[in-house]
Amino acid sequence: MKNADAVLQLRNVTKKIGKRTIVDQVSFDVPAGEVFGFLGPNGAGKTTTIRMIVGLIAMTAGEIYVKGISVNKQFERAMTHIGAIVENPEMYKFLTGYQNLVYFARRHTGVTTERINEVVKLVGLQNRIHEKVKRYSLGMRQRLGVAQALLHRPSVLILDEPTNGLDPAGIRELRDYLRTLARQEGIAVIVSSHLLSEMELMCDRIAIIQAGNLIDVRSMNDLKNRVAHRIIVEVEEPEPTKEVLTAMLPDIAMAVQAGQLEITAGRDRIPELTRALVQAEIDVYGIRTANQSLEDRFLELTRGEQIV
Repeated sequence: MKNADAVLQLRNVTKKIGKRTIVDQVSFDVPAGEVFGFLGPNGAGKTTTIRMIVGLIAMTAGEIYVKGISVNKQFERAMTHIGAIVENPEMYKFLTGYQNLVYFARRHTGVTTERINEVVKLVGLQNRIHEKVKRYSLGMRQRLGVAQALLHRPSVLILDEPTNGLDPAGIRELRDYLRTLARQEGIAVIVSSHLLSEMELMCDRIAIIQAGNLIDVRSMNDLKNRVAHRIIVEVEEPEPTKEVLTAMLPDIAMAVQAGQLEITAGRDRIPELTRALVQAEIDVYGIRTANQSLEDRFLELTRGEQIV
């Protein structure tokens, strides 16, 4: 079944090599204007999935649609809507950035000089575009690679591990640029990574893949709201307070530790907890949180498989 709102759709996509299943029935949709993260440990199947989307390797089973066009049945037509950098962008270092873009523009019909200048401005390379690529930093080469991928106005931009080798400033620059690009151009941006911290700051939604299986697909806001909070409540008599609150909120875990009441709950339960304390007329001397980290939440979802 195709979703009219999605520009990229995967339906039970599977890749087997011999008896080994590399990717197992992966399905998700990505709408226009979203930065979608594909997160998993190295070897989880991220790059294999991306290679199937862009046609570098064949699917064993399943379907991929780009703007409703089947990659299996109308490959060339589907690929006109995709721009991608799989691993590192390849450029001719002896040419200038602009000369590289002119060369790659010839591979597509209808890419004008105006469009080349437009993507140069879009990626912020106006001041350096006429320098030879061998003088570019890695971050500048990444931006030039993105410019190349955008020349033919794709609906989907796919970047496989785009922050590899970038320094912190380059990572932040690329992250901010991709979010702006998704908003301004209405492009669906798919970013694969094993770096949780970067995905948290960059993405609207995240798909978690482990050992070829799709574990979960969630919005970052939802994931953050589901992170458990350890709430420390300072009261005169923690044990009686625990008994009162347990009767009022029996589904929330509570314990008395070091003379303080510790409550484990999601962020969305904190207002309810506060109202219960007020309703019970309990004098509260302080409330603070010691949050479970987002990394801890991911480790729960992946059963401890390392994601950094």
